[in-house]
Amino acid sequence: MRIALVSWNRQKLGGTEIYLDQIISSLHEQGHEVAFWHEVDEPKAAGQIAVPQTAPTWCVSELSEGEALKGLRNWAPDVIYAHGLTNPGLESEVLKIAPAVFFAHSYYGTCISGGKSFAFPEVNPCQRSFGPQCLLHYYPHRCGGLNPLTMWRDYHRQRSRLELLSRYKAIVTMSAYMVKEYVNHGFDPNRLHNLSGYFGANGTNEERVMRLETLRPGQGDAAGAAPEIRGPLENDFHHLLFLGRMDYLKGGRVLCASLPHVCATLNRPVLVTFAGDGPDRKVWEKQAARLQTLHDNLRIEFTGWVSPQRRDELLQRCHLLVVPSLWPEPFGLVGLEASSHGVPAVAFDVGGIKEWLWHGTNGFLASGNPATPERLAAAIVKCFETPTAYARLRRGAFAVGQVFSRRRHVHDLLTILRRAATDSYR
Repeated sequence: MRIALVSWNRQKLGGTEIYLDQIISSLHEQGHEVAFWHEVDEPKAAGQIAVPQTAPTWCVSELSEGEALKGLRNWAPDVIYAHGLTNPGLESEVLKIAPAVFFAHSYYGTCISGGKSFAFPEVNPCQRSFGPQCLLHYYPHRCGGLNPLTMWRDYHRQRSRLELLSRYKAIVTMSAYMVKEYVNHGFDPNRLHNLSGYFGANGTNEERVMRLETLRPGQGDAAGAAPEIRGPLENDFHHLLFLGRMDYLKGGRVLCASLPHVCATLNRPVLVTFAGDGPDRKVWEKQAARLQTLHDNLRIEFTGWVSPQRRDELLQRCHLLVVPSLWPEPFGLVGLEASSHGVPAVAFDVGGIKEWLWHGTNGFLASGNPATPERLAAAIVKCFETPTAYARLRRGAFAVGQVFSRRRHVHDLLTILRRAATDSYR
């Protein structure tokens, strides 16, 4: 097939772009022709999404809307695999070129700000369906900024996106949580697909743990023996890792606020690595600097965006991944990256996170209603209760990583793309 991947940016600024970097490679390796069409390519420091040398690319900001659309049209894709654009008008034009499938990485068309959260009086996930009533909650619950023009502009943009989604042949997501989100907005369940690549249907945590025990070696991508189980007692410190975009709803401030309790309870030096970047980074850095002056046994470092190789090195060295997101994460691919290295995780129980973070198996969930530093600290400390308990979590992390297969994800995705290309969604 000729598959055109469409997204707003070519720079790897977060999970969407990291996914694109991986899926383009996988589709090319399967023998499909790929192309990449995007609106912008900035900031340059983040690193580009890789595409095969033979694959055409078009950047709207470097060409023009007309030239970029002409290039895509002349390439004549069999199907478009879309990941969101900032301009609904441009998205509408793209949809005229070929049948399309949309990947809902976030709350595209279902929230004015896209954060799907109330920020006042405390941060809590929002369960409402998108509509005019959202305008009544925007200011009282601090759903976004304070500029009424921004509210009105973003509302109309999201309304346009929601309308455009009905023109896609199918919508794919990485979690049952996001499938439910779009079912609640009136979309046909038969056109919604959870492509997490999970071996087995959803069930209780106990049922999923039982499936781990029956998993045959080699079923998942992380086939083979589990990595050597090393524990924090082999070092003179505990190493925590945050990996991702740094904005308010990603919870870095809450993680920082949890660290005094973590340090006091563990009675051992703590190293925290923040890998990534974003609009809230300077605030986190100032908070971290203050904490380090007050606690001799705490060291916090900020690395900025890291290469895939450097990311793997961090995951090989750290003891625990912390995902302190306050908003309802659609899934949280970073958790599977950690699991592939046998690294346990801690997170607030929001959104689709519990579909990969199985409480007591590969880490612990903290209540996210509300998401407090104290609750996060307690979950972090629980991971290190004893060397035996920590070793069990590492084995559980590796096992959970096995039941999520990228190969299965690609297989299921290609089935959906073929159906869309042949117009069999009727």
